[in-house]
Amino acid sequence: MFVLIARPLVFAIALLLAGPAAQAQAPATVPPERVKQLFELLEDPSVKAWVAEQRNQDAGSTGAPAEAGASPTDASSGAVAAPGQMNTMASSTLDRIRHHIERIVRTLPLLPGQFARVRAETMQDMSSKGAAGVLILIAMFIAAGLALTWATYRLTRSFRLWIIAQSKDTPIGRAKKIGGRALYSSMLIVSFALGSAGAFMLFDWPMLIREIVLTFLMAAVVTRGVRMYVMAMLVPSFMKVENAVEVRALPITNETADHWSYWLPWIVGVFAFFGAAFILLPGLGIDQDGMMVLSLGADFVLLLLLLLAIWRRPGTQRAGTRQSGHTEATWLLTAYFVVLFLQRIAGLYTYFWFTFAAFFLPLAIVLTRRGVNFVLRPGSEDVGRPTIPAVTIAVVDRGIRMILILAAAYFLARVWGLNMQSMRDSDTTTAFILRGLINVVVIALAADFGWSIIKALIERKLGIEMPHPVTSDEDVPILDSQQARLHTLLPILQNMLLALIVVMAVLMMLASMGIQIGPLIAGAGVVGVAVGFGAQTVVKDVISGVFFLLDDAFRVGEYISSGNYKGTVESFSLRSVKLRHHRGPLFTIPFGELGAVQNQSRDWVIDKFNITVGYDTDIDFARKLIKRIGLELAEDPEFKNWVLDPIKMQGVQEFGEYGIVLRVKATTRPGGAFGMKRKFYVRLRQVFKEQGIELPFPTVHVQGLQNPHGAENAPLEEITPELKMAVAQSHTNRRRKKASTTE
Repeated sequence: MFVLIARPLVFAIALLLAGPAAQAQAPATVPPERVKQLFELLEDPSVKAWVAEQRNQDAGSTGAPAEAGASPTDASSGAVAAPGQMNTMASSTLDRIRHHIERIVRTLPLLPGQFARVRAETMQDMSSKGAAGVLILIAMFIAAGLALTWATYRLTRSFRLWIIAQSKDTPIGRAKKIGGRALYSSMLIVSFALGSAGAFMLFDWPMLIREIVLTFLMAAVVTRGVRMYVMAMLVPSFMKVENAVEVRALPITNETADHWSYWLPWIVGVFAFFGAAFILLPGLGIDQDGMMVLSLGADFVLLLLLLLAIWRRPGTQRAGTRQSGHTEATWLLTAYFVVLFLQRIAGLYTYFWFTFAAFFLPLAIVLTRRGVNFVLRPGSEDVGRPTIPAVTIAVVDRGIRMILILAAAYFLARVWGLNMQSMRDSDTTTAFILRGLINVVVIALAADFGWSIIKALIERKLGIEMPHPVTSDEDVPILDSQQARLHTLLPILQNMLLALIVVMAVLMMLASMGIQIGPLIAGAGVVGVAVGFGAQTVVKDVISGVFFLLDDAFRVGEYISSGNYKGTVESFSLRSVKLRHHRGPLFTIPFGELGAVQNQSRDWVIDKFNITVGYDTDIDFARKLIKRIGLELAEDPEFKNWVLDPIKMQGVQEFGEYGIVLRVKATTRPGGAFGMKRKFYVRLRQVFKEQGIELPFPTVHVQGLQNPHGAENAPLEEITPELKMAVAQSHTNRRRKKASTTE
């Protein structure tokens, strides 16, 4: 409305300044009192500021510099000053503050007269009721709303019992409790609104009485609604709820819940009362300056209430003393709200809303995250610790965060006067930058939300249905084939999706800021081709890795060997694999250098080894003993989950130099039965000793002495040097043969 009146006013000013020629063509038929009113209006500081703002906007849209005498635009108009104009902008801000304070000082003496006029006109329209009658009407219909709320409370006993019956030990039960309390509070709020404002609207009232009573009844509904929702979320101690700390929406103590359950409805109630009054006063005759002065008084009252709530809030008790930092936080909050109040006094409304959002938006995000994590925390041990999928928690947490930030961005855009749907040529540089920044924030939030869901889904997939605990001798759990393949492929897929989301988000951000991304995409394609030609080895490694993964050649946790490299696969990248050798070294091998891969961790492995017994041993009896020992080890809890086929004898391998060589075989899962073979040797020696079976060892029989019949009684000196050399040579040959057999 102000703009519609002011634009013809600017046109009239232009006619007055057009010069004598224009005045000669237009006869002076305007009455002197009208001209006097025009000049009085032009002296109004608010009109001056608006004219200067329009002049600067026109100069910015045409590219012409603003006049030297014109005031720079307000921060909400969106003009950006050049570096040389920073001092001018600072002085302009000080001038606006000074004019704003002058308006306040000039309006204060006029308020009593405006209130007297409002009172006279109001009493004339409400002569049949009077002020006391209006207050009685408001009280009567508030009482009617409370009565209907009480009736609803009595009729919904079964629903309250259902809420109480929900389990507090499971995340689903806690969510149902909080959701049920919120729904129940909504039912009571609707009952109060229907019983108060709804009942009032059923009757025919004079227009003024109808507006006044209905406005204050809606303020009462808002106050009642905030009180009900605060009680539903914080569950103060006076509600007598069992285990209230565990069923709240936030992890807070009883003292904190009682404090804010008392102060928040009071603060919102006072705010709603002032809001109802400010809705009515302009229609009753209070002008814009008067409303501005009255709003400062309301702001001061709200400031006092906020400071009382902050200074009287309970602190966290620790060893009988308040937690360190409580007093410092109280002073910081006090300074913050005082700064907000000073910004309102100075008329810096754009800075006020920005400062307001800069504190309350992070606060809402932090409280939301704590509430979601607290309500959806794992259940207790008594009920098996049920949990909520991580993807659900991510969707709830990031979804609420995105809604809060988008709402704040939309609100600030409205405050700054930005049109998010259009980008006109007349937009100033500041408006263009602010719109681009808001679009960037929206795109970043959407990308973060999508990435959170993808990450939660991948993490959930990586943790699904772990097999029964199968452990090695080091108690390290192993994964089944499906799980191992997921642990191999999903991290690579996760990195690729992250890169894709980041690239798409960056391109969309650049496009939202007016940057043409077509040449960037084309340039990136050309650079990609050039990099591909210049880095053929890297491309070879990447492509080889893709085919290794498609062929399922190896997975994370498997033991492989390729050429001179062998070890357990620890991780992948796009171009290399990391192998941990069993002695500790870590190899990083490009896929292009792997070549043929030997996988020693798939399906099953067969271990074959030899046992030597004496020539006089009963082979069939030895076979039965070996089979019995193998069955005992197969039932051992340490090896039970690893053994596929117990240890058993295959037959006679060969006749050795000092005994019969028996071939033994065992089939196990890969990588888990290393200790079984050692335990088998210990058990075999014990059983063979008990059964009298000889485990032979190398011996030397010396022959060819000069006294063959009495060689055992011959003295050691009769052994010739040639015989000694022959014995030594025989021992050397046996050691060499044994070493070659071991290798």
